[in-house]
Amino acid sequence: MTVLDSLAPCPPGRWSHAHVTVEKVSSGPIALRREGDRLHVTHSLGPDDLSERLVAGVTASIADSDLGQEEFELTMVGLVRSTLPDALDAWVTYYRNSLTELLDGTAGFAPIHDKAAELVRGRVLDLGSCFGFLPLRLARAGIAVTATDILPGTMTLLEAVAPRLGLEVDTVVCDAAHVPVPDDSADTVTAIHLLEHVDAATGAAVVAEALRIARERVVIAVPFEDEATACHGHVRTFDLPALRTLGESTGLAFEAFEHHGGWLVLDAR
Repeated sequence: MTVLDSLAPCPPGRWSHAHVTVEKVSSGPIALRREGDRLHVTHSLGPDDLSERLVAGVTASIADSDLGQEEFELTMVGLVRSTLPDALDAWVTYYRNSLTELLDGTAGFAPIHDKAAELVRGRVLDLGSCFGFLPLRLARAGIAVTATDILPGTMTLLEAVAPRLGLEVDTVVCDAAHVPVPDDSADTVTAIHLLEHVDAATGAAVVAEALRIARERVVIAVPFEDEATACHGHVRTFDLPALRTLGESTGLAFEAFEHHGGWLVLDAR
């Protein structure tokens, strides 16, 4: 697949990338249809509909559509981009609405962000930030934060949107297991809903890297699922015993608990 540029120009109401086309129509729910090797998505979303709530809506819409992670992610980008004609305006709307819902508690992910904000100490480096909602949430609270992600496009997007929201977030493009920062360069390292996206060996490397960087603590959160959600890129599942085993493997003091999924807080000192 060609590199995705989420800010690239497109015709009003219609966005395409690779084999996925998303089109805004006058009415109707989110609908998907296959046309040979292409996927065509239609919707009638308005600006108020653009937020992280769409993740749950799209997940429900594709329950019987056999979408993989790539098609899911392209569909999400296309829904945002085809709703408003200006690329940056569309993304700023998506981010602003999402942050509002995360802060007022109406977003499904809000309890997870609330707990993460409660657990961090001092300067934060966030691994696998994706769109960067947690770093933005922390920046809004006056916390110095660095967002990291392996995809350059997500960090470019975050760099473009953050100033429009009046927020400052540093960004680094990197693999979460190989972060180009010095030892002990952040007080807290967070990995929020990251480890379910990688196999056990890679996950162990990510935790080791987080401990190298953190001066005080590492905060890890994972979903508890009966089956890994493939369209979200999940490749393994966790439960509380698995988190305790991961904590024990570090040889450090830790706390593992359940709160809208599972949490592991490692003492890096």
